[in-house]
Amino acid sequence: MSLAINIRADNDPAGEIERLWDQVGAFEAKPSMRALGYRPHFTFAIYDGPAVDQQVAWNAMLAAVAGETQLRIEFRRIRWFEGSPLVLWAEPVVDRALARIHSAVSAAIDPAHCRPHYRPGAWIPHCTLGTAVAGERCGDAIAYARGFDRSFEVTFDTVDCVSFPPVRILAERRLPS
Repeated sequence: MSLAINIRADNDPAGEIERLWDQVGAFEAKPSMRALGYRPHFTFAIYDGPAVDQQVAWNAMLAAVAGETQLRIEFRRIRWFEGSPLVLWAEPVVDRALARIHSAVSAAIDPAHCRPHYRPGAWIPHCTLGTAVAGERCGDAIAYARGFDRSFEVTFDTVDCVSFPPVRILAERRLPS
């Protein structure tokens, strides 16, 4: 079992991300994000195995968001992580609150326990749109990402601690508006 600590969008404007999930899902053999049964989100850390206790992770998240309000994040670009499979994601306009929360989590729990892509210096804030772009569709998916020319905002209003797979919410708290 793995644990993740996230901020997610439990509101109507999140529908814009979900529409992008559907568009990106067309490049996947099977749409990946709807299959999660989980809302649009940013992940601050993922811990595998028993190295980090659920309560420790949750306490770190609560401390990291102390005094924070809901985050209104603007998106203008779609990017991708190279690999097999290709992963498409919405890139947030620089947001200091996301960086501040990530730094606080990393300060509270030794980053050596975290997956490498979520450690300080490696973490890239991203809202995933699709995790399994099929090999033969990679060129089309990259062309789609390069051609994206809209701007939209989403309010991320709930922090949580989840286990996966499958995604199961273990603890959550709505942030004040």
